[in-house]
Amino acid sequence: METFSILLFGLVVLITHFLEGITGFGCTVLALPFCIMLVGIKTAVPTLIILAWILALYIVIIAFKDILWKEFIRIIAFVGMGLPLGIWLFSRMPEGLLKKILAVFMILVSFRGLYVSFRGAGFKLKLPNSMLNAVLFMGGIIHGAFGTGGPFVVIYATKAMPNKNNFRATLCLLWFTLNTIIIIQNIINGVITPAVVKLLLWTIPFLVLGMILGNIAHNKVKDTIFTRIVYGVLLLSGIFMLI
Repeated sequence: METFSILLFGLVVLITHFLEGITGFGCTVLALPFCIMLVGIKTAVPTLIILAWILALYIVIIAFKDILWKEFIRIIAFVGMGLPLGIWLFSRMPEGLLKKILAVFMILVSFRGLYVSFRGAGFKLKLPNSMLNAVLFMGGIIHGAFGTGGPFVVIYATKAMPNKNNFRATLCLLWFTLNTIIIIQNIINGVITPAVVKLLLWTIPFLVLGMILGNIAHNKVKDTIFTRIVYGVLLLSGIFMLI
């Protein structure tokens, strides 16, 4: 693995984890297309999952009081049901078509969210509970496969948790919980290779800088701007997933 590729990987980690430090989601799905090009999917995915796990733990610790436990339990219940299927799909199904479907869905949701944010609440789409539960289940499948189930969970979370502090803290507890399961599974399956460990150690400083700056920015962003950032990150995520 070349030093230049490692440094580029670290730069991507700094930028994407800075954004997740603000919003509470998006680091893995934003970083994935670039990191796969740099080091390959078998090294990029497990490394990014561990980095996201560290960032989520940091935010859970500093924002523990902001976690909405009732919402967390509902989310983890439905996402958790989809997680094992996603882990199974990661090793058995081609990723190309699945990523493109996810990307298109993310772009549509983000456009709708940005429209409502800038034009007011004149355009509303009320989803029934059964549909929201199905969205969470799909989030679990995608997270198990790629470590990037955030876009589906965000659809639910933006409705259930409009406060930015509750939104970020609760989602980060979710990512910490899910990624703990995936990391244990990866260790059992031998996915955590020496190349993953080496890359992880090299990129920790980039992660630390990104998450500290992201937390500072989060505390300065107004709620309305926060909503737009969330959907903006979602839009960028969808575009990058098409790359």
